[in-house]
Amino acid sequence: MTLPRRCLLLIFLLSTAGLVVALLSQHVLGMRPCAWCVFQRLILLAVAASSLLGWLLGTRARTAGPLAAIVSGALGLGGIVSAWYQYSVAAVQFSCEQTFADRFMSGSGLDAALPWLFGIYATCMDARVNLLGIEYALWGLGLFAAITVLSVLALLKHVRA
Repeated sequence: MTLPRRCLLLIFLLSTAGLVVALLSQHVLGMRPCAWCVFQRLILLAVAASSLLGWLLGTRARTAGPLAAIVSGALGLGGIVSAWYQYSVAAVQFSCEQTFADRFMSGSGLDAALPWLFGIYATCMDARVNLLGIEYALWGLGLFAAITVLSVLALLKHVRA
């Protein structure tokens, strides 16, 4: 397996693991998610889908790998921005109602259609929780940064190949 395909597989595994941790935290540990939390779940799902498709189709379609790396990288950057916003702005406000994440998740209907995955059950200030002494939003930021770096690495290796 080539390095770009390994990167795409690792991106898929990381994004899936991040989503599993978020769901376990909610449903097993009782941590209620805010609008920005569930918005980042949506980004992780999109990253997982794009990287998996790129990995699966990478040997058949020459452009599938680079396209998946570009999409995953762009989504990773979006995740970085949303995690940073959640940590630095939304988490210190009493409510994250009417922020972009709240309007998007409510407007899309995902929160009502899949409440176990996208239900918004807390304000951003209430959802401010630490894991091993580090806030969840910062863990998310680190995960999205790793996804972005791996996407760039996969794309660079595709371009050089």
